[in-house]
Amino acid sequence: MNIRRHIFAVAATAMLATGAYAADIKLGVSGPFTGGSASMGVSMRDGVRLAAKEINAAGGINGNKIVLVERDDEAKNERGVQIAQELINNEKVVATLGYINTGVALASQRFYQDAKIPVMNNVATGSILTKQFPNAPENYVFRNAAPDNIQAPLIAKEAVEKRGLKKVAILADSTNYGQLGREDLEKALKGYGVTPVAVEKFNIGDVDMTSQLLKAKNAGAEVILTYAIGPELAQIANGMAKLGWKKPMIGSWTLSMASFIDTAGKNGNGATMPQTYIQTPSTTAKRKAFQAAYLAEFKPKNNNIASPVSAAQGYDSVYLLAAAIKQANSTEGPKIVAALQDLKTPVDGVVITYNKPFSATDHDAIKMKDVVMGVVENGRVEFLNAEDATPKKK
Repeated sequence: MNIRRHIFAVAATAMLATGAYAADIKLGVSGPFTGGSASMGVSMRDGVRLAAKEINAAGGINGNKIVLVERDDEAKNERGVQIAQELINNEKVVATLGYINTGVALASQRFYQDAKIPVMNNVATGSILTKQFPNAPENYVFRNAAPDNIQAPLIAKEAVEKRGLKKVAILADSTNYGQLGREDLEKALKGYGVTPVAVEKFNIGDVDMTSQLLKAKNAGAEVILTYAIGPELAQIANGMAKLGWKKPMIGSWTLSMASFIDTAGKNGNGATMPQTYIQTPSTTAKRKAFQAAYLAEFKPKNNNIASPVSAAQGYDSVYLLAAAIKQANSTEGPKIVAALQDLKTPVDGVVITYNKPFSATDHDAIKMKDVVMGVVENGRVEFLNAEDATPKKK
């Protein structure tokens, strides 16, 4: 028996010495890679792929190779649930990255919670996501995206405090994302003593916003605040143009999506939104390296990442998880969670440098100070405030 153990140990050492891997670390990747949310999902997935490729090229995690198990949830709650069960029971993933849509996350991550497998939400922003299981002894849900209870106050501040626009209309889609975001927005506005003059809802796939916009116009709205995704947001901008009624659009981070910018064209100019990451030539060395690697690897249209925020946060999410697995020297869920809640070494990310990003009581890595405001200008998102172009250390 001892001889066999010795032979195995020698073989394992030889594998690592020649650049081979001792074992695979299977990570799930769940997001919408088709449909209206696809630009976010594909950008996130490609950011994840890039980070995994870099980590594996550098020797993996403690000599173990990252293997991604990718699944298209189609932005459908029921599909997300099926995928979660498959990744847990059949693929035996040690953690899952992703979730673009708040509704899909809320429906799916309970299975990971029950299985004691960490989930790193890298795009979905519903405020409740990391607090879905308040009575659980351990929380397996983490996030490195800006939650809506950070974004909504920034949207309200830009409209009311900075621009003095108190007659606001809210247009939000009918999904969990849109309606939970609307609630956060109304709460933030209430802090300024502002009640919206109109609150309108629409469905995914709607192509005519005339009715909602006319109600906002007739109510005297000075600004349109939005919680939706790219395709429908473009219909709002184009709908205002058709009515000859141009008012500022200020909304959640999704106003940076290529599906909004490309479809709205010049009608999208001036749209303003919170951002954790803006693709721009003038930036830090870390961001330049990420952008160059991403563009070379995936060759997006016109060298514009379809959803830069999703790509950057997807990329960072892998490095955060890898740091925890390395520190824990284990792929057991409880040990990964313990490491995430007490990361000893800062993680140099694209969005920020993550220094103790999580604790036992706070599983949201992104704070108010990490978010800047972006504005659409001629087909690109630029920094609304020039001083925000240099990211802050965390």
